[in-house]
Amino acid sequence: MDKKSKLIIALIGSLFIFLFGIYRLVVETPYTINSLIIPIVFAVTGFIGFVANLIKLKNKIS
Repeated sequence: MDKKSKLIIALIGSLFIFLFGIYRLVVETPYTINSLIIPIVFAVTGFIGFVANLIKLKNKIS
């Protein structure tokens, strides 16, 4: 498997993690702030991973 396909798979995985975190934030009823920590972490790390992989993929293509 070449690096371009690995970057595409990582990009899709990060996007799924980001969307799952956002979904949990929207759907979950917050009883306490502790119940919102995990979806926030998923959303933030998924977004960071998506942006980083997108930048790497742009550099790889050009």
